[in-house]
Amino acid sequence: MLTKSEVASMLSRFPKFEDSCIGLPYAPRMPKHMVKETREVIAIARKFNEEVAKPLALKLDRRTHEDPDFLPWELIEEANRWGFYTMWVPKMFGGQGYNMPSSSFFLEEVASACAGIANVIGVHYLAVAGLIASGNARISKRVLREVIDGGESGKPCLLALATTEPGAGTDVEEVDLLDKGRVTCTARRVEGGYIVNGTKVFISMGHVSTWTVLSAYEDVRRPSETNIGFAVKTGASGFSFGGHENKMGQRACPASVLIFEDCFIPDDQVIMSAALVKKYSSQPNRDISQHYIDYVVSATRPGVCAFGTGVARGAFETALQYASSTEVNGRLLINQEWAQCLLAEMHKNVLLGRLAYTEANNANSLRGLYRILQIKPVYHYLRFMPHIWFDKVISPFLDMALTSRVMGKLYFDHAKPEDQRCCSGWASVAKFAGTDLGVKNCQMAIEASTHLSASSHPRCRRQKCLKNKETLCPILTQTIRNPLPTWHNHLPPGN
Repeated sequence: MLTKSEVASMLSRFPKFEDSCIGLPYAPRMPKHMVKETREVIAIARKFNEEVAKPLALKLDRRTHEDPDFLPWELIEEANRWGFYTMWVPKMFGGQGYNMPSSSFFLEEVASACAGIANVIGVHYLAVAGLIASGNARISKRVLREVIDGGESGKPCLLALATTEPGAGTDVEEVDLLDKGRVTCTARRVEGGYIVNGTKVFISMGHVSTWTVLSAYEDVRRPSETNIGFAVKTGASGFSFGGHENKMGQRACPASVLIFEDCFIPDDQVIMSAALVKKYSSQPNRDISQHYIDYVVSATRPGVCAFGTGVARGAFETALQYASSTEVNGRLLINQEWAQCLLAEMHKNVLLGRLAYTEANNANSLRGLYRILQIKPVYHYLRFMPHIWFDKVISPFLDMALTSRVMGKLYFDHAKPEDQRCCSGWASVAKFAGTDLGVKNCQMAIEASTHLSASSHPRCRRQKCLKNKETLCPILTQTIRNPLPTWHNHLPPGN
């Protein structure tokens, strides 16, 4: 047997146990009610799919092709009626307070019907994370209170996160790369606020959002040291929209161009700046910027994985239904070995995607942005105390400078670099794993249909593919062509 120190020494070697098996230490700490809550969320998503997403998916896709300037206001209003834009806003800010990891299960369900519709709902929480991760309780309360009011009044208040620029994409997600990127969105200090100039591109839901969480730079030669965040309301003088992208897929979710021309943003709409950081942390602004970026990407990339997993699942379920109802030479496809191998491979991909976003969420719950919310006493307090308590008692404290200083200390000074690297790493792995698996399953479904058309009706291959367009359309709009997957080895000889 090994001594305690020997065990610790062995487990500290690469790969570290704490980093590679994150779910094991988290499992006994997870509040049991989270499971019940997540089951409820999945049930809500499935009901939404049956009543809204599935009947609407192809109609929306056709509409966006007929009218490239179309914006999905009716869908947004319907999602708002279902309460989806407040469901994962913490109760301390007035939201419904469902646990954040459950949002990934929700997004997988909706994305299995339509990834575009899932994005119309899910990308709102990218900006919510951008607000909360700043530690600025006052501005978070102000903006999120409008989101809550919009849910109650029936007039949706959506949020967008604007970081990507024409010359800087993923560069802005790492401070070392940020200094090498070509950022041009500037913030110049003036009396009472800042003047912002620049352009943001590929901003999901920009045209339909009420508030934008914006990043700009006081000195574009030193962006990582002079990064500054704002909350900008649509309609502000100097803030306008360009076009939105004519995308290949997920067309229900607009990707917008945001233009800032001498846009004045007052001091009370500054989320983060070097001056604010100094009030609660001795760390340099560059380090705080990396902490902030890590929090946002760690919290939101599991959702991107869930999008991809949902697409993989949609392709699998379409292929399963087709194989269960289609006969070739008097035999159902599902009874043929090559089809069984194909379906097993597709189902495996769905399970791997789900495991990836679950483990990334476990990391956030144990060592990341959710860690305080998932402490059992805190979780139960937030979950079961009535809303009136938060509105009347807790809400006034959010306006106090002391509250923001405490949150800033907890988020930045008390965060361990190794914890943030672990959360960010798991989230990144989940993001590319889930999306790759989604594309792979779509490609397998398309290749299988093409093989079937060729093998059963070689003279009418094109007509057969057209006949199956209703089955393939949801898949075709969300995929690109990849090399033929390995399951082709199981096809019948001579095909």
